[in-house]
Amino acid sequence: MEVVNNGKSITEARLDVDSARLCIEYYAGLASTLAGQHIQLPGGSFAYTRREPLGVCVGIGAWNYPFQIAAWKSAPALACGNSMVFKPSPVTPVTAVMLAEIYAEAGAPVGLFNVVQGNQETGSLLCHHSDVAKVSFTGSVPTGKKIMEMASKGVKPVTLELGGKSPLLIFQDSDLENAVRGALMANFLSQGQVCSNGTRVFVQRDILPEFVNEVVKRTQAIEIGDPLLESTRMGALVSRPHLDKVLAFVDQAKKEGAAVLCGGEEFVPSDPKLKGGYYMTPCVLAGCTDEMTCVKEEIFGPVMSVLSFETEEEVLQRANDTTMGLAAGVFTRDVRRAHRVVEHLKAGSCFINNYNITPVEVPFGGFKMSGIGRENGQVTIEYYSQLKTVFVEMGDVDSLF
Repeated sequence: MEVVNNGKSITEARLDVDSARLCIEYYAGLASTLAGQHIQLPGGSFAYTRREPLGVCVGIGAWNYPFQIAAWKSAPALACGNSMVFKPSPVTPVTAVMLAEIYAEAGAPVGLFNVVQGNQETGSLLCHHSDVAKVSFTGSVPTGKKIMEMASKGVKPVTLELGGKSPLLIFQDSDLENAVRGALMANFLSQGQVCSNGTRVFVQRDILPEFVNEVVKRTQAIEIGDPLLESTRMGALVSRPHLDKVLAFVDQAKKEGAAVLCGGEEFVPSDPKLKGGYYMTPCVLAGCTDEMTCVKEEIFGPVMSVLSFETEEEVLQRANDTTMGLAAGVFTRDVRRAHRVVEHLKAGSCFINNYNITPVEVPFGGFKMSGIGRENGQVTIEYYSQLKTVFVEMGDVDSLF
């Protein structure tokens, strides 16, 4: 059903559903461990803290991971004792309802997890509602700013998981095979419609020809077609307007001097049932420079921009030259360099010798305009609860009056 909902391959959809399962299991395990702190004070007095629910939390999902995002937002919220009203993207409305059915079948009380369908107006009503205590949103930077502004009118906390234009740094001492695999994972999962994608691929000049040749060969071999087939590795983009937008980015890149090494065109599958589908061939752009539109703006499609670099200092400056900071990656055999580079990358989720790995035990989120707060991991409990401090006097009141 997630394949029909979104268009991604059934192989990826299974991984998404399994991530949702693991997330729910993880926070179910954490629920009974939530605890405060005891603070001993002079004279036998003491204080303690309690971690308490916020109340009604709103989750607003994106269309690229509809089922997974619904689980990633609801599981920690419910584990902390909150209820949730979840609004899926109107482009992918189906599987969040199925999650609600799963919760109900598992015994969740009526009203604990609720799904409402709608567009921007519905989201606005939820953000402004006086009974809503918190808003968690996944989506674009412009919409995230509007969510934050609306929530601020009620001084409501927000978690924002927004866009990215993430760098992937490949040094000449990398294991080339793993670097190529990482670059493909960083660009072509879910038809490239992933906020954390490492679409700015910086390759050290000495290995650039070999790297590009191998990436192009692997990209051209990606099986495009019916996402319900086990052999398919790339399904359809989410809509016609979005496909047109991604293809326009490729055209703009060509006008600005980038070389299209492969792909970047609308694709018509041989199966007549799939004609009219929103397919395109995955694209590798070479000869890119930092000023190009394809390098500066989030494309959100299967388009990889390859850039060359000479030195570590140079590539770090260029990698950080963006208003966003969701993710970043580095491939190198030098452990000292790997940790040194990661320390200087201004991104919230960094990868060493891998990319786009999101275990539910590990916090995920960005720096700068890529968001506020975290999803997954133990720290997320702090974003779905509030801390109450209780002071207990064991002696007499020492009054100044």
